[in-house]
Amino acid sequence: MKGKRKFYFIDRPKKERKLPVVLSEEEVSRLLSSVDNLKHKCLLMLIYSAGLRISEALRMKRADIDTERMQVHIKGAKGKKDRISLLSEQMLSILKDYYQLYEPKKYVFEGMYGGKYSARSAQEIIKRACAQAGITKKVSLPTLRHTFATHLLEAGTDLRYIQVLLGHHAINIKAIFSLL
Repeated sequence: MKGKRKFYFIDRPKKERKLPVVLSEEEVSRLLSSVDNLKHKCLLMLIYSAGLRISEALRMKRADIDTERMQVHIKGAKGKKDRISLLSEQMLSILKDYYQLYEPKKYVFEGMYGGKYSARSAQEIIKRACAQAGITKKVSLPTLRHTFATHLLEAGTDLRYIQVLLGHHAINIKAIFSLL
């Protein structure tokens, strides 16, 4: 408009910081017991009991589960970092049953025709499980990871240890206090 340029400094709107949905121990139990298919139950249990991201669970190979040391080795996770997480006795028992029934070749969770299991199928599993368990909260696969961390925190586990299990680089104090 051939006039003098004017600059206006407009602050960007802040992003919403919503608290994650977390299930109670009773809700987790109901959720897992509502699943009849052994593969589906094993997938949900592994995500919850080891605090995995869905991509980590679906990319996991049989060799990544160390039954001797009761650990799950997560390779090439977010940020291309490796880490170790927990393997519970109950999870190991279900994994053994799952291996016997399904006999996966390469990945722990394989699709019907081999290869990695689909993330979309995994999302449908949790959606159906919540409906069958009567859970009305907005639950997704990352909810199981948040629930894992929250339950460890409530049980008195050291925050730094939880951070290492989840593969986080730095402590976000605001996120921690939102969990309390």
